[in-house]
Formats: sequence, structure tokens, C-alpha cells
Amino acid sequence: MISEPRLLVLAKDDARVGALTRGLDALGWRTVTARGVDSAAMALSDLPLEGAVVDGRGFDHTAVQALRDAAKPRSLPVVSLGHGDGIGADLHMSGVAHPVQVGLRLEQLMRASVAEEEFVLRRATFAQRGQALEIEPDGRPLRIMAAGGADRRFLALSNAMAASGADVVAAPTPYTAFDYLHETPFDAVILWGGADHTPALSIASGMKRNTRLFHIPLMLYLRQSIEIDLAEIYHRGIADVASADVPEDETARRALALADSYRRQLGIRRTLESARSSGLTDPATGLFTRELFAVHLARIVEAADRRRRPVSVCVLRLSASTEVTRARAGGWLDRAMPQIGSMVSRLVRAEDTAGRLAAEVFALALPATRAPAARIAAERIAAVIGCTAFDGGPDQAPFVVGFDVGVAELLPGDNPAGLLERATADLARLETAG
Repeated sequence: MISEPRLLVLAKDDARVGALTRGLDALGWRTVTARGVDSAAMALSDLPLEGAVVDGRGFDHTAVQALRDAAKPRSLPVVSLGHGDGIGADLHMSGVAHPVQVGLRLEQLMRASVAEEEFVLRRATFAQRGQALEIEPDGRPLRIMAAGGADRRFLALSNAMAASGADVVAAPTPYTAFDYLHETPFDAVILWGGADHTPALSIASGMKRNTRLFHIPLMLYLRQSIEIDLAEIYHRGIADVASADVPEDETARRALALADSYRRQLGIRRTLESARSSGLTDPATGLFTRELFAVHLARIVEAADRRRRPVSVCVLRLSASTEVTRARAGGWLDRAMPQIGSMVSRLVRAEDTAGRLAAEVFALALPATRAPAARIAAERIAAVIGCTAFDGGPDQAPFVVGFDVGVAELLPGDNPAGLLERATADLARLETAG
């Protein structure tokens, strides 16, 4: 089955974007190309497109605004090629971009847009129950770590970020990088590839195994444009890839945009955590209660229909094992569940809603996410929690937990209850098959 296009490309011709669109199509970002603003707006009205790339030749800020208007009520991230900063795009790239770079950044921009949409929904859900949610602005300079050995190109990028007002901290080795990461919060990390980018990727892998560092955006900065192992990059959780043959000012803007988006998502998380004492969320974990999750899922489904976005639900239930059975009998599992729930709360993305349906059952609502990607997200959360050992009691070895995962994607004519029931049924099906 041919998938629907995900990305609009607005260009007078294929001279600048032809190779880019072919590369994006090969990476799973199926594109549709428009030669004019009117046809582009029509495509946005007819198709559930998630983002746009605008060629700078012949189009200005009015074109970008027209695309955003045509996509409403969903938010539309826009990447511009060859424009100046004043065009109003979310990201500006001066030259011909690598498809991997554009794909990675579009993924980040789309998730940021969905997070903004989701916060509006959460604010409405909480307001309906008398709880006001407002994001407190954070006026501190963005704090960015530059991790890697000294090199004139890496230093030039660090200087460009500092000149834009960021607080840049240099970490020459992976050891110093993790020392700094555990001592102070950062909004983004730039990893210098150098002659061998293995140390950089080791930092990325280590951060993705840590619940507190899991969501910090990572940029891999390479000495030159090279063929990139996309599977490895995705596996390591890299948010953007840049090379030193791109002007430092442009790469600095991209890094600062990553950091700014993350700072905004932190604000959303802090705002939701402030509601823990309201009785609307589980005070021990910050997760939505069963009732609040059901009400908010209905709001998500209704909004997804208007915005023509997919929605998936995941159910995570503790797997049966000898270790878990022993811990449950001794009461140690009950003691660990608040910590496990808190880990679930921290590991979900800012735009995803996590709830506790029962003592050992959690649910995730993932807006703008297809079922295969939702399963990957849920299994990644389960894997990170599975790396943690919990106290098993006196004279007993610590125990670890695993999760069974059920997933369902919203279907035409579906309702919230049916969606959750299908995710639970998927869980039962997998258990029977196992």
C-alpha cells in the first residue's frame, strides 16, 4: 500500500530541491511538490501533510504565511532553503541540505508543533476542572554543551552560539561531558564528530539510557558532509546532523532552535507537574489518573479529527516473572511502583499523555503518531525502565521489571473508549501468542 505524502515541497523547479525530494522519499518522507502558492495551499487542504520545505527562489514571507493558514487548524513547520532569516520559517538552511539533515530536523519541528497543540488541549482539560495551567517564562540564557576535542571548526561553532547569547560549556571528553550533565541542566548538546565520531555516539547512547537526560536534544557536528548511517543515527537519538562546511552562523541557529524548543517543552512539563497537588493527577508519579486520562483522550481524539492527524494509544502492563511475583508477595513491588510510574512520566515526550489505569497498568496517548512508531516509543520506555534494579528486600537480590505492550491506532469512526479497548485487546493477543 502506498503511503500518503507527509511533506509539501514548494519550488518553482527541481534545480535546488530535486535531489532533496528524492532523498526524502527514500527515507520515508514521501513528498508532494507544488510550483505555486495556490496549488500548495490546495494540497495542504486536501492532504494531512505534516511539514513544508520552501525553495527561496521566487517565494517570500507571504508564501510561508499562506501555507500556515491553509494547514489550519494543525500547525505547519516550515523549512526554508536559501532564504534570509526574515521569511518566518521555523528553520533556515542557506545551501542545498542533506536529506538526513532535513528529515531529522523536520521530525523535531513537527514534534514541537504537536507539543504546542497538545498543551492547549491539556490547558482546556484542566481548566474544565478548575485548574489553571500557564507556562512560566524562563529568562535564563540557553545553556548548551559542546562535547568533543578542541578543533578550530568546533570552536568557531561554539563562538557563534555564544555570540547569540547562549551559555556554552566545553566538555573535551565523554567523562567530563557526563560530569557536567549530572551537575547542571542543559538545553542541548552538540557532539563533535571529528576524525572518529565513535566517542560522540557513545555520549549519545549513554544519555538515552538515563531517564533525566533522555530528552535533551543532540546535534552531531561532522567535519564534512559524508554519507551517514541513518539507522545508527536514529538509534542513537540524534536530533540534527550538521557539517563544518555549512556556515557556523546557520548551524548555530539550528542548535539554538533545538535548545529553545526543549526549553519550551521543559516549561510544559514543569507546568503539568505543578498540578500534582490538585488531585487531578497521581501525586506520587505525576501521571494522569484513570478518569482524567479518559477525559483527555476524548479531547485528543476530537482534535486529531479536526487537524487530520493520527493518534495512537499504548497500554503497558507489568510482565509476569518470578522476580516480580516474589517482589509482589513481599510488598516490595508496591514500594517500587511510584518510582516506576515516575519514570514513565519522565520518559514520555512532552506531547504524549501518560496515565495510570490500574496498580500495574499504564497507558500512553500519542498524538500525531502512527501505530508502528507508537510501539517503538512504548518499547523504548519499557527498555529504559528495564535497566533499573529495584530494592527486593532484606537478604533478597534487587529485581527488575518488564512490560507487555499493546498498541492501537485511531480508525475512521473510532471513539476514545474503543481505541483504548483495542490497545488492551492487542495486549491480550500478544500475551496469548507468547
